[in-house]
Amino acid sequence: MHARFCLALTTLLLAGNACAANAPATLAPLLSSIEARLAIADQVALSKWDSHKAVEDRPREREVIAGAVAQATQYPLAAAEVEQFFAAQIEANKLVQYARLSAWHLQGHAPDSARPDLLGQIRPQLDQLQKHLLQQLAEFSPSRTDPQCPQWLAQATQAASQDPLRRLALTRATDELCVFKG
Repeated sequence: MHARFCLALTTLLLAGNACAANAPATLAPLLSSIEARLAIADQVALSKWDSHKAVEDRPREREVIAGAVAQATQYPLAAAEVEQFFAAQIEANKLVQYARLSAWHLQGHAPDSARPDLLGQIRPQLDQLQKHLLQQLAEFSPSRTDPQCPQWLAQATQAASQDPLRRLALTRATDELCVFKG
């Protein structure tokens, strides 16, 4: 009896991994761009450390979301879908910034590394990534309603990084990617 239970459990786990392994090819590029956007959060945090500015910048957040929504029809994506997606990206980015700033306050200093200019270097990178994210979101959109979508994301998120903060931020950034029609 115990052996049959173990065999059944093993079969279920292997089947689950096989399903997750069958993630659409459009998921990897989307996650890569999301991770690239999250990597920029460290640079933004350094800029905010130096300028003593708050992480929360609601006018800028509204501007970013409005810009993405304005471009939605070019891809073609629904405005609400784009708004939700970019709000999640911003929240994930802020999560990284808050954690980095807290760690630096605890240490009494930020890393001694190059400080790219927020307006001249960082924001143009974010603007360029926005276009990639819109295109990749459009390409992934047909898979968002697949019942395996949450499993694909969970597996990809776990595999993406050994850094718990990066994994948490990636989870936040992708939390609303999967949608179910009911």
